[in-house]
Amino acid sequence: QVQLVESGGGLVQAGGSLRLSCAASGRTFSWYYMGWLGWFRQAPGKEREYVAAISWNGGSTYYADSVKVRFTISRDNAKNTVYLRMNSLKPEDTAVYYCAFRVASHYDSAARGYDYWGQGTQVTVSS
Repeated sequence: QVQLVESGGGLVQAGGSLRLSCAASGRTFSWYYMGWLGWFRQAPGKEREYVAAISWNGGSTYYADSVKVRFTISRDNAKNTVYLRMNSLKPEDTAVYYCAFRVASHYDSAARGYDYWGQGTQVTVSS
């Protein structure tokens, strides 16, 4: 099994930046020939929302429209770690952010398509 642990969340003012990290342990991504690392977020009273994804092997990236010009997803394969750089944060970005791993070759933005999940890290953006 792959265990995912998010870190880097916190309280920031609007316009600030954070970088989230998702570190893997146990059976790590190097065991797989295919897979996607995704970031999702969930605000109080809302459904879990897709944020971004990256192909673990090839590095192809996808973003939700709401974050495309502000967030950047990246990965360090040697460290079994994926990052989400968040710039120009807005109060509406406030949520628990989760990383997830999809064991498949096809890209998918749906949370149900992901097989392993971290426990989340809280991001709070104040005005």
